[in-house]
Amino acid sequence: MATTEVERTAPAARSTGSGGVFVTAGLIAAVVAGLVVALSASQALVLLGIPDPGPVTTYGLPAVRALGEVAAVIAVGSLLLAAFLVPPQKSGVLDIDGYRAVRTASAAAIVWAACSIVLVPLTLSDTSGQPLSEAMKPQNLWSGIEQIELARAWQWTAIIAIVLAIGCRAVLRWSWTPVLLLVALGSLMPLALSGHSSSGGSHDVATNSLILHLVAASLWAGGLFAVLAHATRRGAHTDVAARRFSLLATVAFVVMGVSGVVNALVRVEPAELVDSTYGRLVLAKVAALVVLGVFGYMQRRRALPALAADPSSRGNLVRFAGAEVLVFAATIGLAVGLSRTPPPLGSARELTITEVELGYDLTAPPSLGRFLFDWRFDLIFGTAAVVMAVVYFLGVRRLHARGDAWPVGRTIAWMLGCATLLFATSSGVYRYSMAMFSVHMGSHMVLSMLTPVLLALGGGVTLALRVLPAAGRDGIPGPREWILAALHSPFSRFLTQPIVAAVIFVGGFYALYLGGIYGASVDSHGAHLLMNAHFLLSGYLFYWVVIGIDPAPRRLSPVTKLAMVFGSLPFHAFFGIALMSQDTVMGQTFFRGLSLPWNSDLLQDQRLGGGIAWATGEVPLILVMLALLVQWSNTDRKEAVRTDRAADRDDGADLAAHNAMFAELARREREGR
Repeated sequence: MATTEVERTAPAARSTGSGGVFVTAGLIAAVVAGLVVALSASQALVLLGIPDPGPVTTYGLPAVRALGEVAAVIAVGSLLLAAFLVPPQKSGVLDIDGYRAVRTASAAAIVWAACSIVLVPLTLSDTSGQPLSEAMKPQNLWSGIEQIELARAWQWTAIIAIVLAIGCRAVLRWSWTPVLLLVALGSLMPLALSGHSSSGGSHDVATNSLILHLVAASLWAGGLFAVLAHATRRGAHTDVAARRFSLLATVAFVVMGVSGVVNALVRVEPAELVDSTYGRLVLAKVAALVVLGVFGYMQRRRALPALAADPSSRGNLVRFAGAEVLVFAATIGLAVGLSRTPPPLGSARELTITEVELGYDLTAPPSLGRFLFDWRFDLIFGTAAVVMAVVYFLGVRRLHARGDAWPVGRTIAWMLGCATLLFATSSGVYRYSMAMFSVHMGSHMVLSMLTPVLLALGGGVTLALRVLPAAGRDGIPGPREWILAALHSPFSRFLTQPIVAAVIFVGGFYALYLGGIYGASVDSHGAHLLMNAHFLLSGYLFYWVVIGIDPAPRRLSPVTKLAMVFGSLPFHAFFGIALMSQDTVMGQTFFRGLSLPWNSDLLQDQRLGGGIAWATGEVPLILVMLALLVQWSNTDRKEAVRTDRAADRDDGADLAAHNAMFAELARREREGR
């Protein structure tokens, strides 16, 4: 049925052959990467102290990687187009433009997967200094993947890209395209968590900035590729796609610029920007970003007004986007070359053990003053907290500007939720949480038990639904419709089942700590990012179902909500007791390796963490229970007010009928006597 609907609209679109531009872009990226490596390869080999693996590896690796990354951003951009830039059919099935974009993403994902597979032996050859023929021998290949982190990263990239390619071939409904977009972005994460940024001092800042940089760059570059392809094949709603993408590109430009500067300053001193090959490549990337910004500005000044006046006027868009795509391809080549160039060692100093493992030093034991004032801003969760607070404030201000009221209590709750998120991920608490289990557990309790409660009471989704304009019956779906679609999707209905929400929330504690996941991944920065995300999202899901202001796919009775709260209390208590009763230290090798003199009794610190979980786990749930009782009382009061108003309108007809019924019963009883 869905396939028939898509295919029926296929003749309406014409392609003018944008594939040549993309092939050219891939070649430009590969050539630029090869040229950059040619300038820095000998220096890199000398600094790393490994033999020359041969020209096939030296020049083939950057060329294949550049080609693969171009394919990756095309996959991301194509799914961005299908998910958010062009509308589907009213039935929810992709129209021809979305269908073409998803199929393009599938083809690009296949190329991305193939390049990733080839890059596994190339990486082994490059790291070991052996010729590619030696690295490809099965015994060397399998043992090398286990030993070399970057080779494993390419292996996981290939697996995710294959899953993405298969998913894109199977999907015909719009509702799945945002999920596929997340998978496409996820295929970039193994690389973000390896390479220059994942090692050395300040590697936590470098890794977080690289994640933001890659996501912003792939959305901007990929979206540009997709909009250009859409315009050249004369797709419908080109004006809408270009306008929406322009806003996204502006945000991506800012994120790329800030994250790129932060990442560079972690590795290069300002004086080394001119004196080193690495620094000069950074300056070249900055220049390319400026050029891309100029092209984007010209798009907004010329192409968008022309499309607004005449949606068929695509000339300026195609010309500017085509040139911008080629510049982006060269920028991708520069980025690949930069990743193959070792940072300068002139200002390098010997790092402490904690700097190597954590990215920063801890010179003194924790104290209240250090918890409160020794901050280290988290570029991902800290930025998210600030952005959430600012966007919420702007939404409330817009409501007030048009004369609508918004409860002050909700605003206070949301702002406190953002503040606790910022504190738990960027203050001295989080600095010490990476090195001490007890402090980690305190941060965990805030992220899973306090922040979600406040955010759920803030009603952010409700605010968005009131602020965002509706598309109307014949309008093009926008952000408001996307939110409603997500709220009422089968996946949301599944997640908001009481048992499912409770199991995800409570079960995560047991799986993570008692199931051995924490101990096995305590030394991984990426694992800590996933832990924080899990704490926050699982907590928000649970409290949204129980006390959330926002609309939910299913309405639960107050009794069911109270049962969820009371049912989870003993599991939290038992979890804390189980931690306090353990005789083995989770992540003992990692914590022992930090050699912190003021944290020598690791088992006692772990038991303290269990005590924190036991003592603090009940407090937020009690607050939730109180909030639930208040909401229940308010509901009863509103129902009473509604009944009184109805009685005033009909002169108490319901009450009169009620009294008449009892009078009739009394009369029959008397007659029966």
